[in-house]
Amino acid sequence: MTTVLVVDDSKFQRETIKNILEEGGYEVIGEAANGEDAIKLALILKPEIITLDNVLPDMFGLDVMDELNDVDFKAKVIMISAVGQDIAQREAKEIGILEYIVKPFEKQDLLDKVLKLATM
Repeated sequence: MTTVLVVDDSKFQRETIKNILEEGGYEVIGEAANGEDAIKLALILKPEIITLDNVLPDMFGLDVMDELNDVDFKAKVIMISAVGQDIAQREAKEIGILEYIVKPFEKQDLLDKVLKLATM
């Protein structure tokens, strides 16, 4: 079963993503509400996929990704953000974020992107 870490500062959004993923057959092994916790949990739990909000209370999701890249972390990352500008999406792709979903999103879009990464 594919393991996922869900990172979002909104408890409601984390629960929504978690419920969608679990209904889709994925195992959510952790949740984080800020960047510092996201990095710690990613290194401890070693999820296969991370859903990552870009605007967190202590740092941007892009900064979380930079820190994980510095330690050669191998999880596949989907950014889920209300920031949908092309430049934000380009910057995310440039640092290794494989998929980008703009909030609000459709349940099936999330499941399709997670399936795509799970089968890469």
